[in-house]
Order: sequence, then C-alpha cells, then structure tokens
Amino acid sequence: MKSWLLFNLLVSAALATAGCASNAGNGDPDDAPLIAAVAQTDATATGEANAAVVVRHPSDAARSRIVATAALGGLELYDLAGKRIGSVPAGEVAALDISYGIALAGGQVDVVAAIDTTHNHLRLFTVDDASLMEAGARPLPLGFAAEGVCLFRNPLDSALYAFVVGDGGEIDQQIIYATADGKLDARQVRRINLPSPLKQCVADALGNVYASEETVGIWRFSADPEADVAATLVDAPRLGHIDEEVGGLALYDGTDGARWLLASDVSAGRVNVYDRNREDAFIGAFRVAAPAQKQAIGEPGPLFAAGAALGGAFPSGLLLVTDEDGANYKMLSFADIAKQLKLAAGPGPAASGAAADRPAAVTALVETTPVGSYGDAADDPAIWAHPSDPAKSLVIATDKKAGLYVYDMQGKVVQFLADGKMNNVDLRDDFMLGGEKVTLVTASNRTDQTIAIYRLDIGKRLLVNVADGPQPTGLGDPYGLCMYRHKDGGRTYVFINGDDTRKRQWELVDAGNGRVRAELVRDMTFDSQTEGCVADDETAALYVGEEDVALWRLSAEPGGGDLKETVDRVDANTAIKDDLEGMGLYDLGDGRGYLVVSSQGNDSYAVYRREGKQEYLGSFSVVADPVRGIDGISETDGLDVTSRNLGPGFEHGAMIAQDGRNVMPVENQNYKYVPWEAIARALNLEMRGD
Repeated sequence: MKSWLLFNLLVSAALATAGCASNAGNGDPDDAPLIAAVAQTDATATGEANAAVVVRHPSDAARSRIVATAALGGLELYDLAGKRIGSVPAGEVAALDISYGIALAGGQVDVVAAIDTTHNHLRLFTVDDASLMEAGARPLPLGFAAEGVCLFRNPLDSALYAFVVGDGGEIDQQIIYATADGKLDARQVRRINLPSPLKQCVADALGNVYASEETVGIWRFSADPEADVAATLVDAPRLGHIDEEVGGLALYDGTDGARWLLASDVSAGRVNVYDRNREDAFIGAFRVAAPAQKQAIGEPGPLFAAGAALGGAFPSGLLLVTDEDGANYKMLSFADIAKQLKLAAGPGPAASGAAADRPAAVTALVETTPVGSYGDAADDPAIWAHPSDPAKSLVIATDKKAGLYVYDMQGKVVQFLADGKMNNVDLRDDFMLGGEKVTLVTASNRTDQTIAIYRLDIGKRLLVNVADGPQPTGLGDPYGLCMYRHKDGGRTYVFINGDDTRKRQWELVDAGNGRVRAELVRDMTFDSQTEGCVADDETAALYVGEEDVALWRLSAEPGGGDLKETVDRVDANTAIKDDLEGMGLYDLGDGRGYLVVSSQGNDSYAVYRREGKQEYLGSFSVVADPVRGIDGISETDGLDVTSRNLGPGFEHGAMIAQDGRNVMPVENQNYKYVPWEAIARALNLEMRGD
C-alpha cells in the first residue's frame, strides 16, 4: 500500500506542477451537450439500481437482453425496449460484469459475474436467452466489502480473470476456470491495495484494467497477473477533468479507431470521454437525459458499454447509464454520443491484435517450494538427470541472497546450503576426481567473489564442498556462470562474468587431495553487460546473451579467442525483448536440437535451431494452470533445459525456469518445471525418444 500512496502523491504533485489546465478543463457542467436516452428500463422492483450489462443474442441482435442489479431483488432481465422480462434470485447484488464466448462443458457460454454483498461472495452465472443459471462450483468468498467486478480474458491463453474492487481499496484478481463436472471455480491470483474506496473497474482486450478510486481518480494498470502493476493515473478530481468524485467506468470499442474510456463524473452530473488510442487523452463530456427529456439526470452511476450493433436503435452499440434516482438504466446510442462530440463511431468490437504475433502458451507441471529470501532472490537452476532412476533426478538452484538449494522432481527441498550469495549454477557429469567419475557442480558466489565447487553425492543426493580453498574470480561481482566439457579430452571448464564487460574461463582440475581447483585459461570482452550463457559440449560452441543487444555464438575452447557470431539481435527480432537472460540446450543427438533463451522483457522464451543457420523457430510463454494451482512464469533470470528422462510427466525432458513473480498466491520467488512435451507440441518441435 505504501507504494500506491507514494505514487498517488507523486502523480498529484506532477499534475499540480504542470497546471494540467485543471479548472479550465472542467468548465461548466451545463456546457456539456445533453444526450437523451433512446430508451430506459422499467424501474427495478426494489427501487434500487446499481449496475447492468448487455447479453448479446448470437444471431438476432434485437433479442439481446439487459441483465441488471436490483439490490435485494437479485438480478433482473430486460429486453432492449426496457421491459422487465424476468428476475433471478442472487442475494443482494451490488455489481456485475459479463464475458462472452467462454469455453465450458464442450461449448461456449456467456459468463456473468456478480457481487453478492449478503455474504461478500462472487457468484457466477451462465446465460440462456431470457434466463440465468448459477454455474459456480461453490461459494467464492471475497473476505472484504466488494463494490465492483470486471472480467478480463487473457488473449495469450483465453484464461478468464475477475477483478473485484472493494470499499477498503482492495483489488482482488482471481482466475476463473472450469471444473471436471462442468462448473466454474476460481482461485485468488494476487491482491493490490489502494488507500481509499474503489467503485468500479473495467478491462480491455489489450490487457489494461481501469479502476475508479472515488476521491483520487482513474487508475490504469496491467491485467497480466505475471506483470508489474505499473499504475498510471489517467485523471483526477480538481487536477484534471473530474469535479469531485469518479464513479462508473465503461470501455467502448468500435470501428474507425473509436476506442474510448467513459467515466461518470458524479458530482458534475456528466460522463467524461477519453481516447484510449492517445494515452487516454480527454476528448469531451456529455450529460444524460431520459428519453425525450431535456433535464439531465443528477448523478450518473455505474456504466456499461456494448460496441456491437444492436438493431436499428443502436447501430453503433449502446451505453447503459445507471440512474439511481430513477431506479433504472438509461440506454444511449453510441451513434448519438459520437454525433454530439463530433467523433467517429461504428459497430465493433475492434480487433485486438493478430494471434500469430503472440507466443504459444504452455503450463508448468511442478513448482518448487519458494526460496527463503524475500525480493529478487531466486535466479538460476541446473538439472541433474539420475542415470538409472529418472524419478530421482534433481534440480540444483540458487538463492542469490542466501545459498544453494537442491530440489527433487516434486519441487520439495532436499538440501539447502547457506554458503553465500550464489547467483548462477551449472553442472557436468564424469569429472575425474581421485580416479573416480563424479558430477561436478559450480556456482558463482557473490559473497566472496569466488567459484563455489561441489561434488554431488549420488547415493545421498546431497552436495559436498570440494573446492580446494577459495577459488577467486578476480571479478568485482561475479554472477553469470556456465560450464563446458570437451567431448573428447574430458577437460572441464567454467565460464563466469562480472558486472562489467568481461567473461573469464577457468579449467577445473583435480588438486590431488580429493578437491578441485580452478585455473584461469582465457579472458573475453564484450561491448556491454552479459549474464546468461550455455555451452554445447558436442559442438564446442558457447552461447552468450549480451543482455540488451544480441545472442552471440563463440568457441568454448580456451584458445577460441574473441570472435563472435550473431545468432539473433534484440533490434532485429520483435519477438524478443531485452534483457536476454537464461538459456539452455535441448539435445536431439547428432548435433541436432534446440537453443532456448529467456526473453525477459516480454515474459517469453525464444527457441532457435541448434544446428545449421540456427534460425528462430518461435516463442512460448508459461501461463497459469488454475486446476493445479500453479501460476505462470514471468521475468525469468535463469533456466535450464534437458532432453533426458526426468521421471513421470517429464519423460522427454523439461525446461526448468526461475519465476520472478510467484503468484496464486503471492509468495517468494521459486522455480517452475515445464515438460518438454508441452513445449514441443505448442511449437511443433521434436522430442527425444519420438
């Protein structure tokens, strides 16, 4: 909450300093044109009105319906002439929203979400012509006094989310999903807190949520549960174009570039209009009157916009305005609004972007116990495949504020070593130590700027320190690390970079006393910061991510020099966005396979061919699995990939990645296990063992 309070103060100060033409921009409310409603609903049976939505008929627009709240009267249904045609008991309903064409029980349905304030529950309904059917698998308690709800459908994976806003400033995000028996359930994803009451929210297809904080203004933030909130203040009372208090919100998507945000300027008795194509710039306001009347309603309340044509009376869609004094809902034509404000409008909804531009969506099968440190702590994993019992494979992963974790394939902690600020980790099998082949694990230790070196005790599945004393890196802040093993000679190396442009290569050698030391064999330089790297033991190639520049290929051999070849550049491929971070190799054998790179700036993973010209093959994102209760992955630092069998669910290998924002519920960072089979099917890639 403190960050929101500070943001409020900073934005308010900026608006005040800029002047913002605040008072002049508000003007006299009577100057706003008066637009008469085409129709209005009957007064609700209880004499109370709060919110309404439009249910579009799939084939006959004239048969579309209005579903509206009637306080203790539950929900009421009206036709487009405003006549009440039915009611549904739903408790004391304060707010509602609708999402169209949701997959459920083998078909598509319209889902209505309603806030029942009797017990502060979220209730879910499906629509069938003139009736509503309860579809919730169970009561969905909210735990606070809710005021509004809005639904968002993620274009990446079509997941349905509900945002519930509350009287105490709460914004609760829940993911709605289908159960095995065809019902709807929900899980909390995250909660955001503002310092004062919220009235309504709306979400658009591009992933923006607008919320009205009554006495503060209109906020816009990201609907993506895996993104930072990154709130922007659109307008504010007395500093912008709002008189004293903002109430309802609605979004209109029409043709001819008509993408508007509408907001109830309650005390001024008008509705403000903002252009979402121009960073929500204010473009006008209007007052609302009853049909054939010249007197504006006093305080316009919650709003709802339908951009689709709904018969001859609403050729460009309609706007529902709650009239609390009249206990009904006014129906305005967007064609009339556009004419009065001299704006373009047409039936929508407008396109929200080509699906081909979006990465494929996959889900994780397992997530680890969160790391013990708060904040940005988890960073990089390394996968060890058990040679004879795949289910006993392990993941070794860093907490860059505390130490090194060993996880099993169920994500449970097997071991934790509080050995320092371990940033990156890697491993190689078959290192000869004291005449015995061992699995060697190295990590970059930022506490003492050394290379940490361990042997994996396969029987006990534990790490044992085998460093021959401290192995200094000579770097001020070592963090990026990867290992390389020559396929013929058996020599094993480790690469580490610091916070400058250097990357150093050491050979790991048997010190003759049961321990291992590192000998510097090579120094390389880059033009800017690097971190992620992976070495291909088969082809002797080293891949390095220069974070905001490019993905490079170099020789992994100590005599390889500084020659760099470009695999891809950030400025040449719109599918990748800096920073380029973690990377891993999927081995298909015979030098074939895939290179996977974390595109941190857009929470996705780019896949390149391992062989040949190494062309870019596509990208994928890891999204939430609400049934398992595992959230997606975002802002990945490190990852690892293997084609080895890791046991049930991971027979064809896996990608294991750090999750920078661990939500559903919000916890410390952790790691997610993604079956390679899911990635391969999403991008039409090969799997080892096919």
